[in-house]
Amino acid sequence: QVHVVESGGGLVQPGGSLRLSCAASGSIFRIYVMGWYRQAPGKQRELVAIITRGGSTNYADSVKGRFTISRDNAENTVSLQMSDLKHEDSAVYYCYVNLGSEFWGQGTLVTVSS
Repeated sequence: QVHVVESGGGLVQPGGSLRLSCAASGSIFRIYVMGWYRQAPGKQRELVAIITRGGSTNYADSVKGRFTISRDNAENTVSLQMSDLKHEDSAVYYCYVNLGSEFWGQGTLVTVSS
C-alpha cells in the first residue's frame, strides 16, 4: 500500500507565493512520475505540473513561468513552488504519484484572495 500526503496549502494574497509539498511512503520500489493536479469548484481536475524520475517536466500553460516543480527521488517527495499567485489558482491541489499504478493524495486547499 502507498500513502500520499500533501502539505502547504493555505490562504495567500494575489501576487504572493506558496510552496506545496508531497511525500509518498509505503510499498514503493520506484516512482516514475510525480506531479500536481488541481480542481476548482465546478471544474474538472486539471494538470498543473508533472516531473519524471529523470527530471523532465511538463507544466500547464496557465502556470508556466510562475510555478516550479521539483522532486527528491531518494525521499520520494515532490514540491511545487508557486509564485505570482492569481485568483484563478485557487483550488484543491492533489499530489499524483505513478509507480505503474496511480495514487493520489487527499488534497490541500489553496485560496488566493485579498
